[in-house]
Amino acid sequence: MAKQKKIEPLTGEELLKKVKELENLSKEEKAKQCGYYTVTKNGIERVNMMKFLNALIDAEGIQLDSAPSTNGRGGRSASYRISVQSNGNLLIGSAYTKQMNLKPGDEFAITLGKKHIRLRQIDSDEKDESEVLEATA
Repeated sequence: MAKQKKIEPLTGEELLKKVKELENLSKEEKAKQCGYYTVTKNGIERVNMMKFLNALIDAEGIQLDSAPSTNGRGGRSASYRISVQSNGNLLIGSAYTKQMNLKPGDEFAITLGKKHIRLRQIDSDEKDESEVLEATA
């Protein structure tokens, strides 16, 4: 086998383009052609298949290792669109509450507009203040 010059591993669009060009080769050969191999002290070429596959996943824009969920299940990702349910409720969902690190019992003030609903988280200072006002009234 002719010894090839070691190239810097390809990433992103360059990697995707090269893999498409090499569609007839084995995945190991594609990885080597894209620079995902090392040469041992004895001159043996070793393919770094995991690095190659991870680079392909990254190049495709696939997010595999998101923040782990606390309940052990993935759940839905936030789409930033919701619909009114048949019972009239608007369900925000855990994808949003996790992003904001909200905990059970966190409170919000609701403000209604003509075509919007605004939720503003009430911090502990505001809670204390409103309790004092309610107690004196």
